[in-house]
Amino acid sequence: IFCTSGVVSIPSIIGFISLFGIATRNGMLLVDRYNDLVAGGMSVKEAVIHGSLDRLNPIVMTALTSALALIPLALGGALPGNEIQSPMAQVILGGLLSSTLLNGFVIPIIYLMMNKKSNTSVEL
Repeated sequence: IFCTSGVVSIPSIIGFISLFGIATRNGMLLVDRYNDLVAGGMSVKEAVIHGSLDRLNPIVMTALTSALALIPLALGGALPGNEIQSPMAQVILGGLLSSTLLNGFVIPIIYLMMNKKSNTSVEL
């Protein structure tokens, strides 16, 4: 919203809600994969590396396909009838980029920090 000089409106809030669902799902799937690998006997560090690489393709493909579908809606803001769709698409596009990067870097780091002293998995 700040990058596009937009305002917080009902459509942008709806975009935040849908984005929150995508980001939460990706984070939960990452942590679940890490837990499965740790339960299978891997060290926490190896589990984070292998789990992140295993989930990289699905996370990027989800973000990419969603972004490609939303680009026409985000760019058509000046057209009549797009007053609702454009802010929502812009919020989701920006959020997909940032949440994909955060899921790729922040979740693994936090998981490693929480499991630094033990080889046990984190409960969801």
